[in-house]
Amino acid sequence: MAIHFFEEHIAGRTYQIEVSPVSAERWRAQIVRRPGIQTSLMPFYGKTPEDAARELSNWLSLVSGATPANT
Repeated sequence: MAIHFFEEHIAGRTYQIEVSPVSAERWRAQIVRRPGIQTSLMPFYGKTPEDAARELSNWLSLVSGATPANT
């Protein structure tokens, strides 16, 4: 199983994003879970690992008040 990792800097914070395959043309992105730190963030999906990571990054930018990455 091919898992991809991305690092995004949004509004002064660094986010580690993990993207894993759901099917041949569907990928799920979520913030990397760290031991002892709970997250309730919903996953984001895309046709490629980059698409899924971009969807999550854009949402993080939106909720932080930062300018979203180019789509």
